[in-house]
Amino acid sequence: MNLERCTDYLWKIPKEGSMRVDCYLYSSESLMKSEDLMDAVGQLKNVAHLPGIVKAAYGMPDLHWGYGFPIGGVAAFDVNDGIISPGGVGFDINCGVRLLNTQLKYDEMKKDMDRLAQRIFDEVPTGIGKDGVVTLGMKGIKHVVRKGAFWAIESGYGTEEDLKHTEENGLMQGADVSSISVQSVKRGGVEMGSLGSGNHFIEIQRVTEIYDEKVATALGLEKGVVTIMFHTGSRGFGHQICTDYIKRFRDEMKEFNISIPDKQLICAPFKSQLGQDYFSAMAAAANYAWANRQVLTGVIRKVIKNTISSALTVPVIYDVSHNIAKVETHIVDGVKRKLVVHRKGATRSLGKGNPLLPEDYVNVGQPVIVPGDMGTASYLLVGTKEAEEQSFASAAHGAGRQMSRRRAKEYARTHDEVKALKGGEIPIYAKSNATIAEEIPEAYKDIDEVVHVMENASLAKRVAKMVPVGVIKG
Repeated sequence: MNLERCTDYLWKIPKEGSMRVDCYLYSSESLMKSEDLMDAVGQLKNVAHLPGIVKAAYGMPDLHWGYGFPIGGVAAFDVNDGIISPGGVGFDINCGVRLLNTQLKYDEMKKDMDRLAQRIFDEVPTGIGKDGVVTLGMKGIKHVVRKGAFWAIESGYGTEEDLKHTEENGLMQGADVSSISVQSVKRGGVEMGSLGSGNHFIEIQRVTEIYDEKVATALGLEKGVVTIMFHTGSRGFGHQICTDYIKRFRDEMKEFNISIPDKQLICAPFKSQLGQDYFSAMAAAANYAWANRQVLTGVIRKVIKNTISSALTVPVIYDVSHNIAKVETHIVDGVKRKLVVHRKGATRSLGKGNPLLPEDYVNVGQPVIVPGDMGTASYLLVGTKEAEEQSFASAAHGAGRQMSRRRAKEYARTHDEVKALKGGEIPIYAKSNATIAEEIPEAYKDIDEVVHVMENASLAKRVAKMVPVGVIKG
């Protein structure tokens, strides 16, 4: 594969054949050694063939293979002449991460840490097919789809202050329950307020490093403070919506997709009726995901208050989305253009001064939350103007897998990893050992290196480092 090195942390894959644009990969020499990386880069090249793509296709430093679009892939399409693709969003629509601040130092909570982790594990439904804490009928789903996270606020799971620190204020416009199937409603009706499985998690963390005191103070953080980070999305509701629309796209858009290099990149013109139907259904799933994370916020706060102190407020630092397509305005070649930006396994990264930022973050930039995995660090960063100019305001969303789940299980078995992790200093709670085996730290890229690349490529700026002191796995 033809890779041209632009800088120490940026590679160009020039367009060839029927590619419409170049591709760019943010990476380092060490991350480039990942044995499966070139498969993901091949997927990125396929994305560059899609109609209406603007400027370039981008791979973040956590890039790895996914369905159609690679995970860690970013691409933007002209709102009039471009497409929308379910594979460019993913099955777990609006999978995202929320970071809470307990505002207490670790030393003040240390004696209660095991009990806190156990209580959260007991109260938050985890695992495949696990029912949530709220049951919804069709009427309830309609309210969630229309109101997003605000529905959860109305239902007693938080305050309107939480919405200010949630991307899009927890509500994507354009969602319509008529665009989703009965099966989606059935699946969503029983899973509201649940974590899910796989790489979904809740971590109790301790802030060990502050890299920018001024920004950290603006975000309410200091060294030694305990945070709660959790990762989940739209659960079976979003998965069913993605499944339904992939089938519809294949049935109704065969001719349009005849020249697409990978059938998993199935797409429709954004302005077509089918494209708009999918966008509406995707927005419905995005709103469900924000409501789900808000419900879990309420549950976690209740556990903290009952376990540690009833006086704690536990504010939301921020809630970021990963798998989503949004209509945004970006400057391309000096001209403002309205684009459909697909971020699959990528986080929005707005620089300070951006009008989309909450008022109290305007002078620091959007928080960019980058989790590690069981025993590795997680990072809080903020967005940059350079990211707005370079990558459609996008940054990495995590460490990125370097082992398939099958390979991770085999590695864990041969190295007795599960026993070592469960016997370590960090309490780990999960429904099964298989879940832990799939998510061992060795299955992921070096989170420190991923963050190093982002900062040196000016996609985001480090603010704080957190290490886990308790882990709940889906």
